Amino acid sequence: MALIELQHISKTYHMGTVDVPALKNISLEISEGEFVAIMGQSGSGKSTLLNLLGLLDKPSSGTYKLSEKEVSKLNDEKLASLRNKYIGFVFQQFNLLPRMNALENVSLPLVYSSHKEKNLKEIEFLIKVGLADRVYHKPNELSGGQQQRVAIARSLINNPLLILADEPTGNLDSKSSIEIMNILKELNDSGITIIMVTHEINIADFAHRIIKVSDGVIISDQKKQSVHREHKISKPVSETHKTLKIEKIKEYFSQAMRSMFSNKIRSILSILGVLIGVASLIAMLALGRGAQEDVKKNLSSLGSNLLFIRAGPSRSAGISLGSGTVTRLTLLDEIAIRDRIAGVNRIVSTVGGRGQLTYGGKNWNTQIYGTGSDYPVMHNSSPSEGRFFTPDEVTSRAKVALIGWTVRKNLFGNENPIGKFIRVMKIDFQVIGILPTKGSSGWRDYDDMIAIPVNTAMYRVLGKEYVDSIEVQVIKLEDMDLISEKIKNLLAALHRLSFDRKNEIEIRNMADVQQAITQATRTFTLLLGSIALISLIVGGIGIMNIMLVSVTERTREIGIRKAVGANNKDIMFQFIIEAIVVCLIGGILGILLGCITAIAMSKFVNWNILISWYSVFLALIFSGVTGIVFGVWPAKKAANLNPIDALRYE
Repeated sequence: MALIELQHISKTYHMGTVDVPALKNISLEISEGEFVAIMGQSGSGKSTLLNLLGLLDKPSSGTYKLSEKEVSKLNDEKLASLRNKYIGFVFQQFNLLPRMNALENVSLPLVYSSHKEKNLKEIEFLIKVGLADRVYHKPNELSGGQQQRVAIARSLINNPLLILADEPTGNLDSKSSIEIMNILKELNDSGITIIMVTHEINIADFAHRIIKVSDGVIISDQKKQSVHREHKISKPVSETHKTLKIEKIKEYFSQAMRSMFSNKIRSILSILGVLIGVASLIAMLALGRGAQEDVKKNLSSLGSNLLFIRAGPSRSAGISLGSGTVTRLTLLDEIAIRDRIAGVNRIVSTVGGRGQLTYGGKNWNTQIYGTGSDYPVMHNSSPSEGRFFTPDEVTSRAKVALIGWTVRKNLFGNENPIGKFIRVMKIDFQVIGILPTKGSSGWRDYDDMIAIPVNTAMYRVLGKEYVDSIEVQVIKLEDMDLISEKIKNLLAALHRLSFDRKNEIEIRNMADVQQAITQATRTFTLLLGSIALISLIVGGIGIMNIMLVSVTERTREIGIRKAVGANNKDIMFQFIIEAIVVCLIGGILGILLGCITAIAMSKFVNWNILISWYSVFLALIFSGVTGIVFGVWPAKKAANLNPIDALRYE
């Protein structure tokens, strides 16, 4: 049975505008079980012929049948599958991967095998070629003859129909050459077809058929007396479609780790770029999230659906007289708004001023704030200790007070102030509660204050007949603009203001203020995140550059992998996974560094930092996506390498 049939095969290489014919109209048949030596001078075309027979190259014209299956027109993926399943290679340069030991080099074709059940007898093949004691040695720990034995064991791992040997003894001494040829002869005696390229007549004598090539044509084809042997029964050549299996993915990850550890400095620099980007992303998002929470906390103390009303500036003869100089708000305005405007939920009047507090020989100057009994509900400011004053206490001008934490610290220290009496502007007040902490903003301390009933503040302490402002809580958010306009019209009518003086009543919609502040903090967070994202992109560009260098450095490795059956997708997936592994390691380390940095900022700089799970997840996803995005180009470049050019690369 003819294992190989070549009909009118020609191969022409295009060197720019020059065509170089390497093979010219070659027709050839090689039967199953033959041992064929192809001889010729350098440049005669013998290596080109061997590459075509090994499906590493395609003919320019003619047909090539392998076990009666036309293969010359198949695409690269199908040719790679056939190489893996039916052909074993033995190269002059051995072409072993330096990062792998003998056992791993032998099992390399299994990574790309499409067999459902793989032949996992690598050690048996090494024993067969006499390397039982060198199983876990790397190529640099083996002699030339031993390396070639490993290459032969690798060529046998998928039980091939055909072994192609390209100058298998070219780099060996005489003794090692004879040993290798005896192994090839034994394999041929077992029924394996062997085609060998050599320029040494004593090596060619091991073959049963010698084909001589010159200037791209066969000039002689001599057969020795046939020797009867048991031939290997051919398995039919079929096109196989390989899928990405779990075993392959595991192997890709394993190869990625080997590549990283074999180039530690390069890998560390790659990881460092991603690490800095992810750490920046985590820290900046934590800072922005903490700022947002601070803003939310401060806004919650302002309350929701609130309108702030105060007397605006008046003008006389074009001259501004200042706020509240002509139009002034009173407690009667509060009553009118409550009674006449529908949609109002709660309402309080407020006054303010500064005053001196004394207790037990200690004194403190603070902000005095007079308000109504609905204040804690409207501002989400329920007392942390004690209680707030009641409507009756507001009406009766009761001398009760709630103090902030700053006042408590300076007047009472560690003493419990609830029930104690303090003097406010020389008037005795009983402390009935502690206001919740609100923190500070700039130079202003929101905990440095005392709250008392608005009537008490006006008529007993501050001596005011007018209120500074009126706060209105609206039931529905969508009604705020409408109710704001109704309040302005009502107050203008009560104070007899003409149409052009309505602006003397100022109403501020706190919902709009809250929305603006929230939007500003969100923009701030996005800005910080964008800066960190730029760092991550820069790290990704660094990985892409290093991966491109890696492709150049590993060109021969790529050629070896393609020769043993890897197709373009296999190579591409492997390099992409390598980039992803680098990015994920950098991402995980970056997350740890970012969290540590954020915690350090909260401890030593006293910033509010909030690390969220979504930011950690986002950073990890971004690092993986960075590996994919910036690994595709180098991976595609590696996948598109011609296997012959890659094998010849120095």
